[in-house]
Amino acid sequence: MKLIQNIFTVGYLLIVALFFVCGAGLIVLAAIETWSALSPGGKLDIRGRFQLILECVGLLTIAVAALELGQTVLEEEVQPSVNISSPTRVRRFLSRFLIVVVVSLSIECLIGVFQFMHSKPEFLLHSAAIGLAAAAILATWGLFVRMNVDAEKLEPYSMHKVQAEDKEIEK
Repeated sequence: MKLIQNIFTVGYLLIVALFFVCGAGLIVLAAIETWSALSPGGKLDIRGRFQLILECVGLLTIAVAALELGQTVLEEEVQPSVNISSPTRVRRFLSRFLIVVVVSLSIECLIGVFQFMHSKPEFLLHSAAIGLAAAAILATWGLFVRMNVDAEKLEPYSMHKVQAEDKEIEK
């Protein structure tokens, strides 16, 4: 059993490393794009520079998501700091993951609106669909959290440990 746990730990560490490499790579690509957009000798007009900067924001959004997911996997799977039950761990992991997804989708929606508002308004519905998906995920997540209040009451010891950990992180 210990061997299987070690194999999973190595797998999770590999995933964390790849999330970090992907996030760092996206940051580098965004920096290169930003330099292209802002370099004074460039041949781009203002609209072209604006489009490049919006693409940079999109790249950075995905980079943040990759880094946050890597950190979540590291903290929840590789080095859990508290010994909590599986349902509590699932709720925490799911909440952290959905925060990243909702924020990323919301930013992508805004980027799409800014990109398509003047140049291709027929694609605004696609951006609106992304915004609606983010809103639906957020509403569903809120419902999930609300419905799990009873489950948290069943696990007061575990929840007390998690809340104590959260207070330590805030300091």
